[in-house]
Amino acid sequence: MTINVALAGAGAFGIKHLDAIKLIDGVKVVSVVSRELAKTQEVADKYGIAHVTTDLADSLKIKEVDAVILCTPTQMHASQTMACLEAGKHVQVEIPLCDVLKDGEAVVARAKSSGKVAMCGHTRRFNPSHQWVRQRIEKGEFHIQQMDVQTYFFRRTNMNALGQARSWTDHLLWHHAAHTVDLFAYQAQSPIVKANALQGPIHPSLGIAMDMSIQLKAANGAICTLSLSFNNEGPLGTFFRYIGDTGTYLARYDDLFNGKEEKIDVSKVAVSMNGIELQDREFFAAIKEGREPNGSVAQVLPCYQVLHQLEQQLNA
Repeated sequence: MTINVALAGAGAFGIKHLDAIKLIDGVKVVSVVSRELAKTQEVADKYGIAHVTTDLADSLKIKEVDAVILCTPTQMHASQTMACLEAGKHVQVEIPLCDVLKDGEAVVARAKSSGKVAMCGHTRRFNPSHQWVRQRIEKGEFHIQQMDVQTYFFRRTNMNALGQARSWTDHLLWHHAAHTVDLFAYQAQSPIVKANALQGPIHPSLGIAMDMSIQLKAANGAICTLSLSFNNEGPLGTFFRYIGDTGTYLARYDDLFNGKEEKIDVSKVAVSMNGIELQDREFFAAIKEGREPNGSVAQVLPCYQVLHQLEQQLNA
């Protein structure tokens, strides 16, 4: 069985998915959707994709399309996920699921009634570094006391990961904090019961806070401190410090170190060292096996409930 896929959003992240899918057997990208036709055609030619369009509805009309991966602007995620489910397609939407809680709740309800696989790209669940820590937690060998997380970018102008101008505005709370809020509850194996946030000044033209600080507490007593910035000139990325009862671990994307900065070999944790590829493998395996994926829209909804509470607190 070959799973035929449409990919929407041929920007920096869409390319990462196309590169990952090339490594996965039984999956073929048959349609690519993006805003600018010429650039989209260029990507399609490079990856051998037959169908090119600027309208997702065109791809959803293709009977052979089984599944859609959405790498589109945040503001479109919930409505496009709904459109995919209503067209009878499995769907994986990049993080975040939504930037308004009620939209995310609507997606979860629609996914449940559709019987289709609906997954959100919470990549940290799949990075080998975090999977290694997860395996120790599941064996009862490590319990989180605190997570200390830094999410730092230099984005004083509206650029994507490739340094290209963006047509939309990214968001520290609804996008970047979502990774950590979900991962903390997932790794602590305990729901978040307390959350606080502070934000810095609102950027005059982007209309968003460029700096933010978040505190979380799980029901089991574990705590998390998250610092986020679009003002930081390096090093860039997200760095996780796991402080536990039997050790300290530093996760930097797919790499892992102990508290003494000694590298831990995580190459045997999964079939790949690429978190995006592992995320995509889970999506396609869930489709083939007719099961709920790790990172289903239902599983990640509590994260967005916390983000909603934090947004209300910040707006108050």
